[in-house]
Amino acid sequence: MRAIPRASGWLPLVGHLRPLLRDPLGFISSLREDGDVVRVELGRQPMVFVNSAELVHDIYVKQARAFDKGRLFDRMAPLVGGGLASADGETHLRHRRLIQPAFHRQRLAGYGDVIARRARDLADSLEPGREVAVDELMSDYAIGTLAETMFASDLGRPAIRAVRRDIPVVLDTMLTRALLPPVLDRLPIPANRRFLAAAARLRQVIDDVITATRQADDTHADLLSMLLAARDEETGAGLTDAEVRDELATMLFAGTETVASTFAWTFHELAEHPEAEQRLLAEIDEVVGSGPVAFRHVRELTYTRAVLDEVIRLHGVVLLARRTARPVRLGDADLPAGTEVAFSLYAVNRDPRIYADADAFRPERWLADDRPAASEPVRQTFTPYGAGNRMCIGDAFARAEIALTLATVLPRWQLRSRPGYAVQEATAAMARPKHVPMTVHPRSMAPPRQSAA
Repeated sequence: MRAIPRASGWLPLVGHLRPLLRDPLGFISSLREDGDVVRVELGRQPMVFVNSAELVHDIYVKQARAFDKGRLFDRMAPLVGGGLASADGETHLRHRRLIQPAFHRQRLAGYGDVIARRARDLADSLEPGREVAVDELMSDYAIGTLAETMFASDLGRPAIRAVRRDIPVVLDTMLTRALLPPVLDRLPIPANRRFLAAAARLRQVIDDVITATRQADDTHADLLSMLLAARDEETGAGLTDAEVRDELATMLFAGTETVASTFAWTFHELAEHPEAEQRLLAEIDEVVGSGPVAFRHVRELTYTRAVLDEVIRLHGVVLLARRTARPVRLGDADLPAGTEVAFSLYAVNRDPRIYADADAFRPERWLADDRPAASEPVRQTFTPYGAGNRMCIGDAFARAEIALTLATVLPRWQLRSRPGYAVQEATAAMARPKHVPMTVHPRSMAPPRQSAA
């Protein structure tokens, strides 16, 4: 480990904790200046940071079997247990095989009923001239949409209320838990207390809903019912109630802040770049026409996808981690077994070695007709939802939710930023916006656009 260059900013006793906790995004983004593989010390606990998109791809795909889940998911275990995010080996493969059918395209079209209804309700709730906190509005919307997709029956109402209350607490405290030295895990510091209490409440209410759903023996098209009914084609075995709970908790952890943050940043970026907003609106009009927004339109909204990719590139996942299961060579570095390896998609996706004008919002970089030849490798180095067998199982769901909602809301309403207000980034699972005040204006006097699955 000592042969790996140590990052700048080290101090005796505390290592790199001071710059990391004071300015996480700035510190993590600066690491590429020290090299593609550098050593960061959290107190006396060393961690290797990888700052190259090519080496991140090695971790995800080429050498995936050489890595287990690292400290980030160790710290999330009180919430996610043995769900897909933290499971390894045969357990991960078995669970993914059982869960994958719930995210096939025909199932996604069914979930569109919930998304369409909630998108209409969201559009109907907006009022001309009213200033709204878009970050709070879209957080509530994303959490509610995922929760209602998971728990369709009345039995799930307590779970929906618990998700709205407890998931924000988990997301606000997770990064602190991940970065603190392991010796502090059990200390009753505020972040630990809030996280553990919220995780315990959430797991308990999910357990209660699972038990009630089994006893009711009703048939629903929600995620919970599908997971309870899932069976392995070879063995006929299903998931235990504890495994179902872990998978639902994992989906809630992974699928709320990412979507909410993407929504908030998208409205902000479109307000700051009216030419992109006009092009997106023209595409919605061309693809959807005067009829209802439908799930089948998502595939045709190519510029909308480019906007979302650019938002995720600029405001992506702050920190991910793995642990070497055996000795590994990454770039010029030899890592022993048991090495904690971290990487930041937020930092990697702003690497000027890959992206021209890397800090600028340019959706056109994702369109083949508009992209310069020098930018061709972009897609191969862009992995916002993971890659290989660790690619996020719900990525298509998230993209469909965002596209359907934008196509429902934006033709009716124009959101404009508060004059002179600069949105700042907060550090959690995503580089989310701290506060996004925007004023609502009618797009036109045309009748409201409807939505349909």
